[in-house]
Amino acid sequence: MRRWRPRRPRLPRTRAGQRRLVQAVVAVCVLALLPATWMHVVTGDRLRTTADVPRTEVAVVFGAGLWDGEPSPYLARRLDAAAELYRAGRIEVVLVTGDNSREDYDEPDAMRTYLTRHGVPAARIVNDHAGFDTWDSCVRAKKIFGVDRAVLISQGFHIRRAVALCQEAGVASYGVGVDDKHDATWYYGGVREILAAGKAALDAVFEPDPRFLGPEEPGVARALDADG
Repeated sequence: MRRWRPRRPRLPRTRAGQRRLVQAVVAVCVLALLPATWMHVVTGDRLRTTADVPRTEVAVVFGAGLWDGEPSPYLARRLDAAAELYRAGRIEVVLVTGDNSREDYDEPDAMRTYLTRHGVPAARIVNDHAGFDTWDSCVRAKKIFGVDRAVLISQGFHIRRAVALCQEAGVASYGVGVDDKHDATWYYGGVREILAAGKAALDAVFEPDPRFLGPEEPGVARALDADG
């Protein structure tokens, strides 16, 4: 009995066929890189450090996972940067945005608790419990919490996408990309961003509604009026 073997794809044998194949491969590569190029162009002059970011009323910190109910190391470093900016008087309010889709998983509350332990008054922290992805967080910051201008805080591999999407959502933004050890998680995040850039470009073009929008909330305005 003859064993079935998968047929190998045949490459074009003619010069014209080979040229068309190369052109097709180049076109696919260019299309794949266009979203990442767009993000770099849009955010070219919007990235800063904690030392030179312009003074801004609101900082937005994006969720990055919990470990046993506590912020993951990556998330903790984002929160450390926000606390540093608050202590330096460069921001007044921190909007923590993350996933609270399950009763036993609450990123924003864990982020709030961490910040209060590091010197940020609870009255200056506002929770967004429906920041299920970057686009949702940016749209909700604008439409639900009334944020027009913000400092965004994330890791370096994610910050350009955050700034580009918040700009598209109507939030004038500067981004602070926190330093981190270039470990396997860092490189995974960098590779993931290449794929996420495509979704970001689609979000920017089609501007879909967030997974959950809901009514406007006065939390940020109240926090700005709160006593330190």
